[in-house]
Amino acid sequence: MTNPTAAMIVIGDEILSGRTRDANMFNLAGKLTNHGINLSEVRVISDNPTEIIVAVNETRKKYDYVFTSGGIGPTHDDITADCIANAFGVEIDVREDAKLILATNYENGIDDLTPARLRMARIPNGAILIDNIISKAPGFSMENVHVMAGVPSVFNCMIEWLLPKLKRGAEMISSTVRVDLPESRIAEPLGIIANNFPDVSIGSYPFYEEKKYGANIVIRSTEKDLVLVVEKEVRSKFNLS
Repeated sequence: MTNPTAAMIVIGDEILSGRTRDANMFNLAGKLTNHGINLSEVRVISDNPTEIIVAVNETRKKYDYVFTSGGIGPTHDDITADCIANAFGVEIDVREDAKLILATNYENGIDDLTPARLRMARIPNGAILIDNIISKAPGFSMENVHVMAGVPSVFNCMIEWLLPKLKRGAEMISSTVRVDLPESRIAEPLGIIANNFPDVSIGSYPFYEEKKYGANIVIRSTEKDLVLVVEKEVRSKFNLS
């Protein structure tokens, strides 16, 4: 069974400037792993229309799913929705269903929808809305591209709503073996193990603790038996109990 693949596009000058720390990639990666979708690429790009359009068009052709984060709020620099419309060659305007949903977030309903707030109800033609139980401003899906807010709490609630509607793959099983040797000592034998098990992901993540070098060997596969076999090989190779 081949798992679906995905890319993420994180949009925002505030991320690239260091003013805001992105949390959405970390959360998305964990949720996709549990759902059996392989996150294969992440791009962090500025609030530049050309860059957004190019990134969307490149990734949507390459992967089963594309998830975007950021740029669908009420301010002038929230341009993601317009860029998605441009990428797909469709019109965009305030959509009545999105407008009515958004209005439920305000005391006086539609009367409280200022021009700035209405920007959050502008949806490309043909898109399917993504629910937002926190602030009501919806995200949306265009074919295999899923467009969501940058605010982590809102992004997470949108993902929770969206994931059950996406194809599920086999869950990735992982095991970690700690080796208290520098990577230079384990590189060759670990390479032999990796060659012997090409269908298993084997990663080496070095650390330095108490003036000693070591590495955590992370073994990943959708087949639990294979993970156990490779773990046994690693432990045997490095004389671990």
